[in-house]
Amino acid sequence: MTVALMWEARAVPGRGAELLAWTEERVRELPVSPLRRETFRAPQDRVLVITWWAAPYDADLPELPEPDAELVSRAVHRWRFESLGGR
Repeated sequence: MTVALMWEARAVPGRGAELLAWTEERVRELPVSPLRRETFRAPQDRVLVITWWAAPYDADLPELPEPDAELVSRAVHRWRFESLGGR
């Protein structure tokens, strides 16, 4: 089974590049590397990271932490999905 973890945060206005750099550093610090990872950015200084893992849905997987409160404008959003395969 493949599980995708999604992590999305919104930076304090004007600090999107700093949040992106912070996120990239945290990804490199994960104790185990995912099968795949993609990082996205969007308007309003938002950063999204999706990691794919060969694991059961309820597996204990390493996740990105919460950034310091002064870097983000709200709590991080997290979702977990089970892959149904690609086309």
